[in-house]
Amino acid sequence: MKTVCVLFGGMSGEYEISCLSASYVVENLDQDKYTIIKVGITREGAWRLFSGSTQQMRDDSWTEGDCLPCILSPDREDHGLLVREGDGLRRIALDVIFPVLHGTYGEDGSAQGLFDLSGIPYVGSGVAASALGMDKAFSNMIFDTLKIPQAGWLVFDDVTIESDPAKRVEEQFSYPCFVKPANTGSSVGVFKAHNRQELCAALAEAAKVDKKVLVEEFVDGRELECAVLGNADPEVSSVGEVLPAGEFYDYTSKYHDEASRTVIPADIPPKASDTIREYAKRAYCALGCRGLSRADFFLGKNGTVYINELNTLPGFTTISMYGKLWEYEGVSYSALLDRLIALAEEE
Repeated sequence: MKTVCVLFGGMSGEYEISCLSASYVVENLDQDKYTIIKVGITREGAWRLFSGSTQQMRDDSWTEGDCLPCILSPDREDHGLLVREGDGLRRIALDVIFPVLHGTYGEDGSAQGLFDLSGIPYVGSGVAASALGMDKAFSNMIFDTLKIPQAGWLVFDDVTIESDPAKRVEEQFSYPCFVKPANTGSSVGVFKAHNRQELCAALAEAAKVDKKVLVEEFVDGRELECAVLGNADPEVSSVGEVLPAGEFYDYTSKYHDEASRTVIPADIPPKASDTIREYAKRAYCALGCRGLSRADFFLGKNGTVYINELNTLPGFTTISMYGKLWEYEGVSYSALLDRLIALAEEE
């Protein structure tokens, strides 16, 4: 049996979703094939070997349960975890790491660098692809180079955001427009601004989350997603549509509003579906992704397909689109996890 470490939590605004996603990953891994080691990272960044229930992961009481301090050793001779027990250390050898980490310090290449040092195979993209996928400004530059259409965008850093950014935005775009931190996911810190007052407030809030802030042109259209699976020659799923309960698919709509729903397959023209799937594969390969990603798009009322972003560690909750898209293709949740672990072990 392979020993698989499921890593969850972390120091990001997406901590809650990470714990939720990881609980379902643990429940759907085949225990006849894998010895499952659960390691949680607290909001403060402490690593803990956790032996409690998945329900404790879901309700965020896991730190109150059976936990032992641990670290992932960068020493390749260890090839696993070092767990503190009393005055000593116990080693747990690992075959594969399954990071279910979203946002900063987990999805942005930081954790992937540690995994590379350890020499342990892991699910998902490496350092560079993770960093590029996480930073929307850098990924937008790559999409521009690929000539994949996207909404107009501007980027502000902690210096330029002080020099009348609203004026620069209004010279480029009309209202409404979107404001988002460059390095978050799950729509954390994303705002739709309908006027200058809302724009200035949104910029100030987004700047609290990240030093780099994007403002994007509003695309009047439908929100569509597809899933990518593989390494050198990845497969692309059918296209699904997101029907948010709110004005857009924000954090609340994604995870707390039951009126939000998804439609698979999306009822869109075949040409648009083919274009989305082609763009998703091109973007995935250009960033150098491995294992998996979810690609998000808009289909404008003019029929143009616009790429929005590539998510290198998408959610794995029961309502997450990534798993639903592969389920539609005939790949069960457990079989999907098997595929991802096998891809992690490919050279």
